[in-house]
Amino acid sequence: MKKAMTITYPIGEGLYVNLTNRCPCACEFCLRSNGDGVGGSDPLWLEHEPSEAEVMASLDSRDMASFKEVVFCGYGEPTERLDVMLATARHVRAVAPSCRIRLNTNGLSDLINGRPTAAMLEGLFDTVSISLNTPDPEEYLRVCRPKFGLRSYQAMIDFAAECVKHVPEVVMTVVDEPATSKAAQEKCRKIAESIGARLRVRRYEGPAA
Repeated sequence: MKKAMTITYPIGEGLYVNLTNRCPCACEFCLRSNGDGVGGSDPLWLEHEPSEAEVMASLDSRDMASFKEVVFCGYGEPTERLDVMLATARHVRAVAPSCRIRLNTNGLSDLINGRPTAAMLEGLFDTVSISLNTPDPEEYLRVCRPKFGLRSYQAMIDFAAECVKHVPEVVMTVVDEPATSKAAQEKCRKIAESIGARLRVRRYEGPAA
């Protein structure tokens, strides 16, 4: 019997939502290179992009009262499916109003969707976590390899700055050593703080085996 796709998956007290395989980046340290899933989840590679109805059905099959947070984070970039993501967040707000909602993103939503998008998150998301990764555009281009080229870095910074205006908590992240040096992390901290966000250093998962 064919196994169902992993559209939602629990990790601790969070329920994660997996909307797409698509991502405009190919980061050197991405977990996609290290396996099929994270945190003991079933494989996250999707056979097809789930429809809005499929996403809602997957959410409704869960005991939402048992989760403190819903996180948009799979093996692709959630804002590649902006409309479905927003509709899903509204659904969570309706069925589980006490649940916090977080978006984990590379911050390239405006380039992906061809328009400003940060304001669309207002009232739906409690936290936006954005992958900053490096303190300068050239290093970002080398490490993250975005399909939009050198302009990607400033677009990500601008998106983060706009999110600060519309979302209660904005976090920018870097990967710990050896992926990112302590000196680079400190520069990233200053960048994050300059726009009103805070920096979080994520654990380095290592290259693919």
